[in-house]
Amino acid sequence: MGNPKGFLEVGRKNPGYRPAEERVKDYNEVETHLSEADLKKQASRCMDCGIPFCHGCGCPVSNVIPEWNDLVYKGFWKEALDILRSTNNFPEFTGRICPALCEASCTVGLNGDAVTIRQIELEIIEKGYKEGYIKPEPPAVRTGKRIAVIGSGPAGLAAADQLNKSGHSVTVFERDLNVGGLLRYGIPDFKLDKKVVQRRVDLMVAEGVTFETGVDVGTDLSAKYLTNRFDAICITTGAKAPRDLKTAGRELEGVHFAMEFLWQQNCRVCGQVFEGENITAKGKKVLVIGGGDTGSDCVGTSNRHGAKAVTQIEIMPEPPETRHPGTPWPLWPYQKRTSSSHKEGCTRMWNIATKSIEGENGKVKRVNAIKVEWELGPTGAPLKMKEIPGSEFVIEADLVLLAMGFTGPEQGGIISQLGLELDQRSNVKVNADWMTSKPGVFAAGDVASGASLVVRAIAAGRKMAENVDKYLGNNK
Repeated sequence: MGNPKGFLEVGRKNPGYRPAEERVKDYNEVETHLSEADLKKQASRCMDCGIPFCHGCGCPVSNVIPEWNDLVYKGFWKEALDILRSTNNFPEFTGRICPALCEASCTVGLNGDAVTIRQIELEIIEKGYKEGYIKPEPPAVRTGKRIAVIGSGPAGLAAADQLNKSGHSVTVFERDLNVGGLLRYGIPDFKLDKKVVQRRVDLMVAEGVTFETGVDVGTDLSAKYLTNRFDAICITTGAKAPRDLKTAGRELEGVHFAMEFLWQQNCRVCGQVFEGENITAKGKKVLVIGGGDTGSDCVGTSNRHGAKAVTQIEIMPEPPETRHPGTPWPLWPYQKRTSSSHKEGCTRMWNIATKSIEGENGKVKRVNAIKVEWELGPTGAPLKMKEIPGSEFVIEADLVLLAMGFTGPEQGGIISQLGLELDQRSNVKVNADWMTSKPGVFAAGDVASGASLVVRAIAAGRKMAENVDKYLGNNK
């Protein structure tokens, strides 16, 4: 490396966020950016370790991190970009919303602060756009093979991008009116500006990918139509079936799935008109049930609506402030994580189970809850729960948002029409080549693995595309 003592001489510097009192008034991205001088210093902290766990153990797309850190430190941004793009189709997405699994396995993090890998990744791709390094590069030769990709989330976009680069003719079908899936409708603009998504979609169109939006495959188009017209079909429809709360009062007005709430707000920001009840947190006492990223997004969105108060409850125990000894380096650490949304104002509670929901005149007014305790495993993971007698209490709420995760893909539609075999968790079952039980039909991302991270979906889309390409080559 250019500075072999960088990790000893330079401390970690995080970009930080815009002031909370400012950012809750808009939906612009909350994270700020480091200067180029700071970025070079941060890149110098990469210690040229013998075995870079960051891109082996940590990164699902296997980003070659030490190499592009070295190039950034030396000022060779275009070369760094070339290396980054060789493994990751969409660094502008992962650079904004990835939890940075790579940083958890950074060798510097063994006894210090990890390298700011995610931020450097983001600035490499953004500099590439700014300097004009990123231009449409349509394939020179087309193979004559046609591929249908169903779903335009991160897995679908990655697969389409890779297959198009291989010279195949790719059509992506999207049920919503805009391309992006979870990236467009699930993640708030204050984390991922949708102009960033559209910029990439426009680039893919210029490179020859066709997008058909507002098309519900399985309803508007049949399985027979697709199999007759395409040489291969890729299903990347995600795991959108939300986990419901089966308790008394669930039917009351004001109790909604988190994605209903987030989907509407993303529509508002982009000017998309939608039908049905207008779900708003303005002036309300909001209760978010579920402590993950989706729940955090509900917290941030509720604060921007002007909620009177926001409470987030989680049935699991509160994680430790630092890495639990049961998840040592280079594993992803079990520890407490506080998002920018939490810092904007939120009461967080752990070890809380919901017993019932009550209302007045058909509208939710309160949630009856109880404290629980857990038996923990060696890694700190909760194993067995029991309620604490006499710990019942009430949480006042005018809006209840269910953010308890997802149970798998939505059933029916194209999955049923194609007669695809499912695994024990109701995901689409695929073999080692990412092919489903029906020859020529492939699946990847959350639809095959269950709900996971954007970066894992991108990795899965890339691997599926590689196997689709092999399949088409063997069926000329």
